[in-house]
Amino acid sequence: MTPPRAGHATGHASGPGTVEFVVMMAMMFATIAFSIDAMLPALHTIGSELAPQYRNEAQLIVTAFVFGMGLGTFVTGPLSDTFGRKPVVVAGAGLYIAAAALAWASPSLELIPVARLLQGIGAAGPRIVTLAIIRDLYSGREMARLMSFVMIVFTLVPAIAPLMGAAIMAVGGWRSIFVSFVIFSALSTLWVMVRLPEPLPRAARRPFRPAALRSAVVEVLSHASVRISILVQALCYGMLFSMLSSVQQVYDVSFGRGDSFPLWFGACAIIAGTSSFLNAALVMRLGMRFLVTTMLATQIVLSGGMIAILLSGLRGDALFYVFFLWQVGIFYQAGLTIGNLNAIAMEPLGHVAGMAASVIGAVSTVLSVLLAVPVGLAFDGTPLPLAIGILAMAVIAFALMLALRRMEHPAPRSTAGRG
Repeated sequence: MTPPRAGHATGHASGPGTVEFVVMMAMMFATIAFSIDAMLPALHTIGSELAPQYRNEAQLIVTAFVFGMGLGTFVTGPLSDTFGRKPVVVAGAGLYIAAAALAWASPSLELIPVARLLQGIGAAGPRIVTLAIIRDLYSGREMARLMSFVMIVFTLVPAIAPLMGAAIMAVGGWRSIFVSFVIFSALSTLWVMVRLPEPLPRAARRPFRPAALRSAVVEVLSHASVRISILVQALCYGMLFSMLSSVQQVYDVSFGRGDSFPLWFGACAIIAGTSSFLNAALVMRLGMRFLVTTMLATQIVLSGGMIAILLSGLRGDALFYVFFLWQVGIFYQAGLTIGNLNAIAMEPLGHVAGMAASVIGAVSTVLSVLLAVPVGLAFDGTPLPLAIGILAMAVIAFALMLALRRMEHPAPRSTAGRG
């Protein structure tokens, strides 16, 4: 085991042990998945109750949260380097809780996405600072081992969050879901405040300099390979968020399976969760670029096939099962592309790794929402607009990966005809 650093959580008399630390970090990280997936069963109800003539716009409740999270990602990492990890966790949780309360009290559909955007900015605190805390306290293989445990716990949340959201809504209505967000965030933050010593000592803190953030953005975007990787990552996120924002409506409106949606979504999340293990087994042998390119080519085939089946006139249970398999394919693709694309983007940026990670995460997330929103709003009662949008993103992403390959491995010039 790696020797404890100063302030090491498991080396502090009053700090958490390894198991408690893993569960604590997983709970903080799970704030994101819980905040997105627990809302899915409520979208149709919220839209029907608050704005029945514009109920499709309830999808913005999901994408506004993700957009806010992307914006918050720009600054939460640098702020935690300046003020310490725990103050930023508390500040983010405070904004998250206040925004959840605003959403709970919202009298109109228009106000909820605004509250959710603020909630997403607040949630960026746990998202980024959790990784920073683990990096503060562990290194090398021990850090990788802990992260794997955290991710195993984290992958269970998307499987059960819609069921939790549906159960909460059944007891107290859709507004009670926002109350559950307040309770979840308050408990996880209180746990961190009481049990975790501040992992970043004052001597290791750095002043917050906006100029450093600007220079990091310039540095990140100065590499063509990084720009392409960010764009492809945004497109892959865009496919995932397009599916997330539309999937409940597809189950309810297109297939009349709104009541069983949490069960199907949970099954999909469990199956797709194995993609991380498959990626770990294949990436060392096949390489990140090959896996990403292959998965995008596969998605082109799957989405093209989905469009053909929708246009063929297939209906009923058969079409639903085809859609479910395609949905699994979207989620599975995310596990085999997004992490690899992030690693590709980080390759030339080791000297500014922390700031670069914030910039890459923020830019790709914000761009992905701009891609996903029009796809979600195009919902017409069938999965066809969703399939067309995802196919377009897969084609563009695949073309960009081929361009990246040509850029990194240019074809040798022909010497024919030279004397």
